[in-house]
Amino acid sequence: MKTYWRSLEELEDPKALRIKEAREEAKQKSLLYKESKGSENNSRRDFLRTLGFSLVAASIVASCKKPVEKAIPYLVKPEEIIPGQASYYASSYFDAGDYCSVVVKVRDGRPIKIEGNELSPISQQGTSARVQASILNLYDGARYKGPRFKGKKTSWDDADKAIATALKSLADKNEPVVLLASSLISPSTKSVIDQFIEAYPNVKLVQYDSVSASGMLSANLKSFGQRAIPDYRFDQSNVVVSFGADFLGTWLSPVEYTKHYTSKRKLDEGQRDMLRHYQFESAMSLTGSNADVRFPIKPSEEGGIVLALYNAIAKAKGASAISGPKSAVDVSDLAEELLANQGQSIVVSGSNDEHIQLLVNGINQLLGNYGKSISWNSPLLTKQGLDAEMNEFVTDLKAGKVKGLLAWGVNPVYDHPEGMAIETAIRNLELSVSFAERKDETANLCQYILPEPNYLESWNDHEPKLGSYSLAQPTIQKLFDSRNVQESLLRWKGDAETTYADLIKKYWEAHQFAGQTALTDFRLFWNTALQKGVYEQQQNAEVAYSDHGLSAAGTGLKSAGKGTEVVLYETIAIGNGKYANNPWLQELPDPMAKISWDNYASVPVAYAEENGLSNESVITVNGLELPVFIQPGQAAGTIAVALGYGRSYAGKVGDEVGKNMFSYVSHVNGARQYYVENADVAVVEGKTFPLALSQTHHSMEGRPIARETNLDEYLKNPAAGNEWHKKSESHHVSLYEKPEFKGHHWGMAIDLNSCTGCGNCAISCQAENNVQVIGKEQVRNRRIMHWIRVDRYYSGDPANPEVSNQPVMCQHCDNAPCENVCPVAATPHSEEGLNQMAYNRCVGTKYCINNCPYRVRRFNWFRYVNNDQFDYNANNDLGRMVLNPDVTVRSRGVVEKCSMCVQRIQEKKQEAKLAGRMIEDGEIKTACQQSCPGNAIVFGDLNNPESKISKLFKDERNYHLLEELHTLPSVGYLTKVRNKA
Repeated sequence: MKTYWRSLEELEDPKALRIKEAREEAKQKSLLYKESKGSENNSRRDFLRTLGFSLVAASIVASCKKPVEKAIPYLVKPEEIIPGQASYYASSYFDAGDYCSVVVKVRDGRPIKIEGNELSPISQQGTSARVQASILNLYDGARYKGPRFKGKKTSWDDADKAIATALKSLADKNEPVVLLASSLISPSTKSVIDQFIEAYPNVKLVQYDSVSASGMLSANLKSFGQRAIPDYRFDQSNVVVSFGADFLGTWLSPVEYTKHYTSKRKLDEGQRDMLRHYQFESAMSLTGSNADVRFPIKPSEEGGIVLALYNAIAKAKGASAISGPKSAVDVSDLAEELLANQGQSIVVSGSNDEHIQLLVNGINQLLGNYGKSISWNSPLLTKQGLDAEMNEFVTDLKAGKVKGLLAWGVNPVYDHPEGMAIETAIRNLELSVSFAERKDETANLCQYILPEPNYLESWNDHEPKLGSYSLAQPTIQKLFDSRNVQESLLRWKGDAETTYADLIKKYWEAHQFAGQTALTDFRLFWNTALQKGVYEQQQNAEVAYSDHGLSAAGTGLKSAGKGTEVVLYETIAIGNGKYANNPWLQELPDPMAKISWDNYASVPVAYAEENGLSNESVITVNGLELPVFIQPGQAAGTIAVALGYGRSYAGKVGDEVGKNMFSYVSHVNGARQYYVENADVAVVEGKTFPLALSQTHHSMEGRPIARETNLDEYLKNPAAGNEWHKKSESHHVSLYEKPEFKGHHWGMAIDLNSCTGCGNCAISCQAENNVQVIGKEQVRNRRIMHWIRVDRYYSGDPANPEVSNQPVMCQHCDNAPCENVCPVAATPHSEEGLNQMAYNRCVGTKYCINNCPYRVRRFNWFRYVNNDQFDYNANNDLGRMVLNPDVTVRSRGVVEKCSMCVQRIQEKKQEAKLAGRMIEDGEIKTACQQSCPGNAIVFGDLNNPESKISKLFKDERNYHLLEELHTLPSVGYLTKVRNKA
């Protein structure tokens, strides 16, 4: 059987690791159970020994007085609110280049959950971890509570008068003022800015993206006359080649791309062909971990490899070759495969080098991909910042030429390579205004802070793709004294009457409504668009390709470097660091390293061995100390460090977490380069730094837990890779009668071909089920509370291993080992096949945890709510507004776990009962299922033979975890199928 391993320690000596982990767990169990204040030196064991586990004692514990909960009834109930019943509003999320059309669940006036909008052709009901966690940003205590001037409270009227006067004075003197904004995709906002600049001609708009796509935009302008990004249709491709583009994790439109990608890798409903994926990259990315063939390379080697691929294809097509650096990889076979799939392939690059992007455009043009797998009918507009414009602004700012700055959605003091120089320059400006919603390093320096509302509190519109529109609407009254930036600009130009909501309506009536003929009444058109959240206008762009700049691209490429190169990348959780104060995102383990609460230096296995490094060793990179994580698959001669950490003014959760790497971003040929050449790396002897590492919490122990096969084997035998399932089924012998469920029997199936390991499900579950944040120290103590985890296993060569991802939650076993060991019957089995938890019965013996072979039960060691020791933005009335009232907030000393979102099951059962009908298949969706961008999870009734879940359970790829134990899980997994040549 293929050998799988979680860490290098397990690969080298699994027995020693198990002994070490057993000792560590014993140590944790012996720790005194203390409260944060006034704790007594009595262990939990002493407490339970005193009680004697008796039924009487359990009854006493269960009847402890509950804290008083105050509820204020409506004096006059709003007509649109029914207590206990949720409302749903279509809206849009857009931040730092991330776009998602969403549906917001609101309970009693409080937004509590984000879902994807199934009507959106872009997100298609999927979300990302950041989108799911954005609900918590609404209740962030680091948000500004009102307008401020030089650190003190001020009024909007006073601020408006002073700023309008300053703007007029600067305009009269023709002194430059810059409106520095992140990429703007709101058409109505652009109309407001046009009006504002018309009133103040000395104002210039500069769009700035901290993680730039400027090289691609410039290349596309030369190749197609379009400063935009084409529509990549991975669902129309047979072969995908990616050069450092983490398109399933952080690159451009990952939710959309994941939907497309996984749809071409599913093998249900008769599908028998699969997309084949090649990945060239330095760090082990989420996308690289899903590739069929992965090539670890240095960043400086990318240009030569892309050039070699272009020349190989050009030779076959009769086009001229381009001279340039040599390739470090033989791409002849890859070129042949691409030529065999002309018009059904995609080549992409995440590089910000215009020359590489020109070559990529040339490759796709030679392959005939444009108009087929790559379209210009609806180009992506979420990245619009140009590095040249930002460089010019910074140069002028440092020279004192810029006299005023309006900063909107940007934080260059933190995330620009010249942040320190920008900081100095801002202090000397005649006028500086920040529209920051929450604390950031740039806002802290500005004279005025005029906070904009959260996206869930305000109106907006978006055009993420040409012709694809969406609306955002308020889902709650503004929590603080904030105001839309658009209204501020209107007031400063002299329009004090127009609200932004009215302006959006007028704009849509003049443009979107006027551009269609289906509806003749604007009110009906507006209400329909608002209810759906999205509106599409068909685009038929005729774009011609030009080889302008292509022939010279080779000479602009770099030759492969010989020194150590440091790769700078975004994580799926923290991104560019804007929401570093979000504890859900901080505690989400990285998909590959399984580390939370820090960034670190990922080093290759061979480099660690040569330098005597282990996890948590410390090295210096160009003088900056960083903890070490030994990352299998990290390219030789490279080190990878995440951006987005090291915030100094983010809030109590995000301050001083990790190190800021944005200062290591360099400028090359006018564009920002996200890797460091010839880095000076040194080992700090005798020093360590603790990391919150959870990857070694779970082990396969040599058992066939993650199962896989290759496509050619699967086509011969659909049960390939799953032979153990039939063997286990044939040996099932039990003294117990097989449970029968007369009504429903709920179950879940997970397609390992569709799970990318993104972690979105963990955050979605956290939001739905009030899962508590516990902090770095407790994560290190193996007490992470997530109800669903994504186990990551390696196999093969540590220098370039294969990766298997597997979501694991409570398996809801029909023969549940946890149930018959509980002395107080706190974990019973329902008549519908669910393993339940009665929290008021649980006395915390942890017998169920010890008897669960899947390690999916969580124990509340501490009181996490209203405890200053665990103050992660949830210990106040504001933070607690995010809690789902349908789910109990668990206190200390009880066991908790996945409930299959039983509250959602009951809700849909009641709706069906009131309507006098049966529950439809697929009507009930668990939180993890509903938000999954890869459609990897299916939930339904196993007693319905026509349900999708029943059909998947009969699929020959289906198996259960540890099925040899005969626990009869209600969760099934479909074997992963790779598409290797």
